[in-house]
Amino acid sequence: MNEAVPLLTLCLLWPLLGALALACVRDGGRAKRLALVVAGVELLLTLGVVFGFDPSDGGYQWQEHHLWIPSLNAYYSVGVDGISLLFLPMTALLTLMALLAGWNAAARLHRFQLALVLILESATIGVFVALDMALFFLFWELTLPPIFFLAGLWGIGAERRQAALKYTLYMLFGGVPLLFAIATLALNHAHYTGGDVPGGLVFSLPVLLNTPMDAATQELVFFLLMLGFAVKAPLVPFHTWLPTMAMEGPAFLTALLVGLKLGLYGILRFALPLAPQAALEHRWLVAIVGAVTLVYAALIALQQTNLRRLLAYSSISHVGLVLMGLAAFNYQGQQGALLQLLNFTLVAGSLMLMAGMLQQRLGSCELVHLGGLAKPAPRLACLFFLFTLASLGVPGTNGFPAELLVLIGTLQAYPALAMVALFGAVLSAAYMLGFVRKALFGPTNATARNCPDLTRRELLLLLVPAVLVLLVGLSPKSVLVWPESSLLMRQQAVAEAESVRAVSGLAPARAATADAADSI
Repeated sequence: MNEAVPLLTLCLLWPLLGALALACVRDGGRAKRLALVVAGVELLLTLGVVFGFDPSDGGYQWQEHHLWIPSLNAYYSVGVDGISLLFLPMTALLTLMALLAGWNAAARLHRFQLALVLILESATIGVFVALDMALFFLFWELTLPPIFFLAGLWGIGAERRQAALKYTLYMLFGGVPLLFAIATLALNHAHYTGGDVPGGLVFSLPVLLNTPMDAATQELVFFLLMLGFAVKAPLVPFHTWLPTMAMEGPAFLTALLVGLKLGLYGILRFALPLAPQAALEHRWLVAIVGAVTLVYAALIALQQTNLRRLLAYSSISHVGLVLMGLAAFNYQGQQGALLQLLNFTLVAGSLMLMAGMLQQRLGSCELVHLGGLAKPAPRLACLFFLFTLASLGVPGTNGFPAELLVLIGTLQAYPALAMVALFGAVLSAAYMLGFVRKALFGPTNATARNCPDLTRRELLLLLVPAVLVLLVGLSPKSVLVWPESSLLMRQQAVAEAESVRAVSGLAPARAATADAADSI
């Protein structure tokens, strides 16, 4: 029934229509209110997608399928399953929070800034709903221009333009292997179906999952996809753009970057299922990369005296933990990784927004300018401490079930690396609690003595994720029930792929696993 209502298309078009409508509004205050209304309606639309979703069905729902580029057999094909479903309202919620947090951030070009945020929201949702690889790549690349202009025009650092350029170059570099991988998949389909080029080309994700692929092509596709998504995630050694953006870019933009991990989503959605045999063959390598990222970023975070840079490295470290969960290739690891990806929106995004609030109040996030903030700003200190506890995975917060599931999954697959993950958790507690102790509860210095507390607007935008942090922490099943069927079908596909690998090693073709792959 829900396929009859083009709700996903409406979710994609509504922010774009709002961005166009801003051109007709001359007053800056009205433009802000209009953008806020657009973002609020978008959140309601995405919630409509969630409430119209049947969690017992692990396949794609809300599907729309229309011919887009006839000569390439590329389609406007969108849909959601349990894996991608909750990323839609999380994207809408974080965008709404970013608009509220950046309410007074722009001293000029207010309408252009608001329009770029809405365009970025539309492109991001497109990444989550695209079921055609060509369409996915379009949305993937469309996220670049808004970020480039938002960082370059409204960044807070002296080198904001260089930071915007650095980010764009990194993403263009990562886009090249993605494009090659997508082209290889389409050409491989044409080869195995005996069709001519371009007539035999297909970019549909469900079709490509069922297309046989020889071992060499699988390995090529797997490493190309992993390379492209590793840049966006980011993973070591492609991580340096994130601390730079955290220091130079506007806080609301950095919150979107640390809260919405498109690179990790790409690994979960595309890299692992499209090349299952190669992924199983090299999962140990993926797990090691995750462990190195986890520990390396945590050790760097220990040395930081700037809150924004510390949060950037903390985000990178948690990316490594999620990758270890994905590399475990078991149900608990996949569950924990997906839940942690959703947690990034609430926890990492909120912490970065609060760092921006401190920057706006004090003109700095350096530890020497902080100290004893709990006395002049108790509400700010209380909420910051709550999100810090969630980031550490303290029981009662949403970080606990996610990290527990990842650790259990990793322990089943790689007991030695599970010890590394525990070591990373200890490091995370060391750098976060150490900074919080000095910044919030240490002696009050002259700079922080007159720090204003949260305004009603700021308190409202932070209370929503704070409540969700506690609700998910106390009842994780309320979130895990949505992707359960999709993840179980994914695990069936993994079991089929492992059985084929056990019999014949890295099989020359994956036709034997086509039925299982179709369930993904």
